[in-house]
Amino acid sequence: MLKSLAAVALVAATATSLMATPAQAAASTSAKLIRTKIYSGHCEDTCRIRVKITNISRKNLYYVKLNARLKVNGRKVGSCYDSVGSIRARKVKWASCTVRTERLSDMWNAYLDGRTSFRPYANTYVSYKYYR
Repeated sequence: MLKSLAAVALVAATATSLMATPAQAAASTSAKLIRTKIYSGHCEDTCRIRVKITNISRKNLYYVKLNARLKVNGRKVGSCYDSVGSIRARKVKWASCTVRTERLSDMWNAYLDGRTSFRPYANTYVSYKYYR
């Protein structure tokens, strides 16, 4: 009984040490495993943000998530997120999310009234986990 309990604890400790997050991987190496490209379509009172996520490594990525923040004229007008899932080695997946906020609508209405300009800009952050 005691031997089997010790074996279970050893297996659990080994499994958690094999799971690595990008922050842990960055501490040991500075290589990035993904490449992203942002595509934005027609942006008025609703903006859709599409991101092409390319896995440039030989490792399969799991729990891939996208966080996007939309700014108009330097002011944050909204954010969105999307759960992508897993990306196999050297493959591509698309992620997209939509920003619909009152502040974005107010900025668009101000542009239509001629009070301000309308320059949207999106920042994205993609998080992932992988097994070493």
